[in-house]
Amino acid sequence: MATGKRRGVHTSAGSSAMFGSSASNLRSSGLNFRPNSTQEDRGGTRPTAAPSSIGLVLVTMFLHVCKKSLLFDTRLKVAIYCGAIFVVSLIADVITMPRTYFSRPDNALNQYFVKWGWGWLLTVTVPWVALTAHTLGCGRRSILLKHLARLVLATVAWLLWTKLFNYIETNYGRCLSTKDTQLQTKAKCLQSGKFWSGFDISGHTFILIYSSLILAEEGSSLVGWEGIKDLIMREEHSRVTPNEPSTGPLRNLSNSDLEFLKKAHKALTPYLRGLFVAMTMQQLLWDTMLISTMLYYHIMIEKFLGGVAAVLTWYITYQWWFKSPKNSLPAPGDGLFKYNEIKTHDNSSVRSRRSTLNGTNRFMGLPIRTSQDAVDTISANRQSDSEITASRL
Repeated sequence: MATGKRRGVHTSAGSSAMFGSSASNLRSSGLNFRPNSTQEDRGGTRPTAAPSSIGLVLVTMFLHVCKKSLLFDTRLKVAIYCGAIFVVSLIADVITMPRTYFSRPDNALNQYFVKWGWGWLLTVTVPWVALTAHTLGCGRRSILLKHLARLVLATVAWLLWTKLFNYIETNYGRCLSTKDTQLQTKAKCLQSGKFWSGFDISGHTFILIYSSLILAEEGSSLVGWEGIKDLIMREEHSRVTPNEPSTGPLRNLSNSDLEFLKKAHKALTPYLRGLFVAMTMQQLLWDTMLISTMLYYHIMIEKFLGGVAAVLTWYITYQWWFKSPKNSLPAPGDGLFKYNEIKTHDNSSVRSRRSTLNGTNRFMGLPIRTSQDAVDTISANRQSDSEITASRL
């Protein structure tokens, strides 16, 4: 029986072809990278903000503390105001409070701040509203005037309430220690050296509470203000990057409006920070003087009615009128775009959008394999092995 050398099942050419084909398949489907991928396939990266300086960090921390005071929940603040006026004033009517510097009507804070309170309020709110509206409206005068109209309306309301309080106090009172009918008017009673007893609704309580609520509402424009810089940066990146449509709040701005917003925000933000600190200091002063008024001036019902008038005016204007969709006057922070809205997203949709791009699972622009892909690959390998075994038999 002749013996001979056994020949391999596969020739060298076939073997090299097979292994070459397997290596090619392995490179094309088995590995998690693409050797020929380009930068365009991987996609670009979004720009990042410049590092913050130590000074900016300290300013941000200080502004955060100011926000805790000025932007305290207004509804809760209203409840505290009303409750404190009722309880503290009632106690002060029953118990004689110890005399302090604040009990003197001629104290400096009362003479130079409370009596001129509305003027002090306008000194900070007018430039604040003007600068924020100028920025958010991208220089449009019509938007600026509509925002300033809120302060005009508040001033008219203050004047009307003050006139009403004075009318009630003048016409619903009597001159003490006399029954002379000629002296039953406030002016003649005081001219004769008598004392006029009238129902004097506290104008101080009204202006202190109303001013504090206006400061809180107008100051809310600062919420999200620092983030406008990042919105501008991302919008500029989207507009110069192909195949990346803008979905941010600035997408409807024209190029000229976007450039105006960029310059105005950078130039005016430092002034707005200073104004916000001044508004916070003024709000703390008004709260201090309100406590003084509760303890030493007027009776409880007069202060309570003054506070109710302030809260009612604030609610009708800032909580109802300015937030009505049919209102012609914008709310604080309104403009050509929204920058301080809190948006909620479904977590599952966010994860799905992040993990899927053009139907392919990717990481840093490169495809990745999921567990299902691994199962499919193993099944394909097993099928290939079975075919090779069958061919050998």
